[in-house]
Amino acid sequence: MLIDTHAHVNFNAFKDDADEAIRRSLDSGTWMILVGSENKTSNRALSYANKYERGVYAAVGLHPSHLEGGPIDIEENDITSSSIMRMEEFDYGSYEQLAKFEKVVAIGEIGLDYYHLNPAKNLQAIKKKQQAVFIQQLLLARSLDLPVIIHCRQAHDDLLMILSEFKKEYINLIPRHKSWGVVHCFSGDEELAWKYFKMGLLISFTGLITFSQQWDDLIRKIPLDKIMIETDSPYMTPEPYRGRRNEPLLVQYVANRIADIRGIKVEKVAEITTLTARAFFQI
Repeated sequence: MLIDTHAHVNFNAFKDDADEAIRRSLDSGTWMILVGSENKTSNRALSYANKYERGVYAAVGLHPSHLEGGPIDIEENDITSSSIMRMEEFDYGSYEQLAKFEKVVAIGEIGLDYYHLNPAKNLQAIKKKQQAVFIQQLLLARSLDLPVIIHCRQAHDDLLMILSEFKKEYINLIPRHKSWGVVHCFSGDEELAWKYFKMGLLISFTGLITFSQQWDDLIRKIPLDKIMIETDSPYMTPEPYRGRRNEPLLVQYVANRIADIRGIKVEKVAEITTLTARAFFQI
């Protein structure tokens, strides 16, 4: 059994065959967390999760890039495509209502993204807005006793500061979960990984590790029970399928790569990452 802890089958890339992709994954013994990025995709994630008795769960949240909207470039697997991000103002009550459904197991993806900021705009004001909305969603997660799925791009210093202050102030609200958050699609170094571990967070890896050796040494060194695996589908397609649309079924290649790097059986990677994911999401 494997769990793809971060998939976007609820995105338009799957509008014609989402259920087929979900069934392929479930038939192979792979469960998934469908992650929203704004209200529409969060609702769609829940809708898909509700169609399946088990194995499909939802996370709801507002991605920082949707606070400004407009076109951005998404660069994955040597493919560059223009995507229009719908602008949305964060509505606490709307997301609170969504998050109370049984199949919602996390708030996400939320966080900070300074990579896509428009230099023609007031960068400091945009960053402050992202930070404020991130904090509101952290508070929502704590009020509902849900973990958070964190997106961070070129903003780790600010993210660490916010998380440190949040944990300090709300420590009494944090502990049913051994870990209360995950930094998804981790691309940092060992020092950064340990900063997150010390805060009670996990990190997760995508198909990126199948075509880059940059994180091999990190993966050898860190505790296996501190990581989860994901596809971030339809992006980050692993070898040998680069250039094609990614889907939850392919998370097995992330597990295989971790096993190869650590010199252990893939069954061990599957066992430990699955136990970690089930404990984290309470599924």
